[in-house]
Amino acid sequence: MWKVYNDTFKSAKYVDLTHTITPDIPVWAGFGGPTFAPATAGVAMEGYVAKDEGFTYEKHGFEATNYILRTDQLGTQLDPPAHWAPEYPAIDELPATYTLRPLVVINIEPQVAKDFGYALQVSDIEAFEKEYGTIPEGSVVMVRSGWSKGWPDKEFAARAPFPGVGLDALKFLHEQRKILFHGHEPLDTDATPTLEGEHLLMHNGYAQAEGVANLDKVPPVGALIAIGYPKFGGGLGGYARYVAICPPDWQYGISVGEVAEAPLPKSDKLLKFDAARGMRIRE
Repeated sequence: MWKVYNDTFKSAKYVDLTHTITPDIPVWAGFGGPTFAPATAGVAMEGYVAKDEGFTYEKHGFEATNYILRTDQLGTQLDPPAHWAPEYPAIDELPATYTLRPLVVINIEPQVAKDFGYALQVSDIEAFEKEYGTIPEGSVVMVRSGWSKGWPDKEFAARAPFPGVGLDALKFLHEQRKILFHGHEPLDTDATPTLEGEHLLMHNGYAQAEGVANLDKVPPVGALIAIGYPKFGGGLGGYARYVAICPPDWQYGISVGEVAEAPLPKSDKLLKFDAARGMRIRE
């Protein structure tokens, strides 16, 4: 595998498909948004820190953050089927084989430009395959709608109907092409009253990706996708990190060695907690 890395992955172009989680990102109103705060001591440690005292670089040598995350349905996500169907795997029960897969990106931006509530159809998949070939079994299929370009505007995110993935298209991808899972830019699969697509997927043991970004920076075929997420016990959603691994001659992304990695670069601006933003920013 080291040879594969040196021959292929080292020169590849890497594109992040993930939104940054901040206190003001769009979240479904039923859950409520996250809150960030400086971490404080849960217990007193004599001569070091008092209970409820905040940790500081000056006094303790480090700082940390207290995250109040009111839902695991937040930002760029990986939904396990247990989100809707408790008889199926939770986030910690997904197999390690989810780590790396072929990536397919189907573009419906032209359709969405004419009809903002457009949903991917089987005819779109067939047209894609006519141009690029059959979608590989076990791949991850991302639906590029352009919706993420409105992120993180909450008013835009609440606009409905939004670009979706049609029920027949989901059935075709999973039952005919036998993909691993699909992903989309909005925070739901479709805009139907019952979320019929999500219901179908979860109650048949399928996962899905939501809130994906930068799909316009990824080729339709030929790339891979690296998939990472926290392993919460019994978790019903996942704060996911998706990275597209593209061919070395691809126009977007960065390669190993193009940016400082170890050591990471030092900044002239320090991270400081900004009470108005409710998070640490560089000043």
